[in-house]
Amino acid sequence: MSAHPSSARLTALSLAGAVAFFGAWTLLAVSGLVQPRFLPTPLAVLDTFADLTQKPFVGYTLQQHLLSSFGRFGMGFGLAVVIGIPLGLLMGWFRWLDAVVSPVFDALRFVAPIAWVPFAALWFGTGIGGPVLIIFSGAFPPCVINAYRGARHVDARFIEAARTLGASHWRMITEILLPASVPSIVAGLRISAGLGWQSLVGAELIVASSGIGYLMVKGQSNISTAIVMSGMLAIGIVGLIIDVLLRALEARIHRKRGLA
Repeated sequence: MSAHPSSARLTALSLAGAVAFFGAWTLLAVSGLVQPRFLPTPLAVLDTFADLTQKPFVGYTLQQHLLSSFGRFGMGFGLAVVIGIPLGLLMGWFRWLDAVVSPVFDALRFVAPIAWVPFAALWFGTGIGGPVLIIFSGAFPPCVINAYRGARHVDARFIEAARTLGASHWRMITEILLPASVPSIVAGLRISAGLGWQSLVGAELIVASSGIGYLMVKGQSNISTAIVMSGMLAIGIVGLIIDVLLRALEARIHRKRGLA
């Protein structure tokens, strides 16, 4: 057997895995062992998914719920990027700032985003601030960590050359540190976006009055597993699209730098 299977073989194996999964799901759903309301067939879920795109559920269509969710995600993720990347670069450059920030950051980054939900509910109610806070708490640490790692692994020869030429701290950060850290930063963005999107769904399960998580909660209240699974499907599709776009950006940066 080849140590490196061909792409055609890998594709066939992927298709076989998908067929086995959905086949087992369908057989279990039609066997009568589980009531249809608790385990609908894949086709029933797809029918519900299509229906939700046409008819409002709890006030909005599926697309509108997704748009609401994506708006919250954009704000929380954007805030994490705007604050986290500069902070990580500065921590990597200034040792004193690293010493000041690291103890607090290292403690808070291990707090799961869902643990912030009670505070978000108390501080913001069902307003937009709560979900944004929870998304930020999930997306922020990878931005800081990868920017910090990128800054710490810059080639020392470039730094010494810039110092010899009398470059200021600002020029060294913007013209040497930041460009050299871009691959690490983009890799961190993929992790950050994934954690932020997952955190969003958790936030909307509790502190939101619209969005894909809210749709799933109401589907569960109506004992409609098909609606809950439709929400899960939408979450997976959007998450995959975000990851594919960031992966393409990462690959493009690597090609330009000759790293691919």
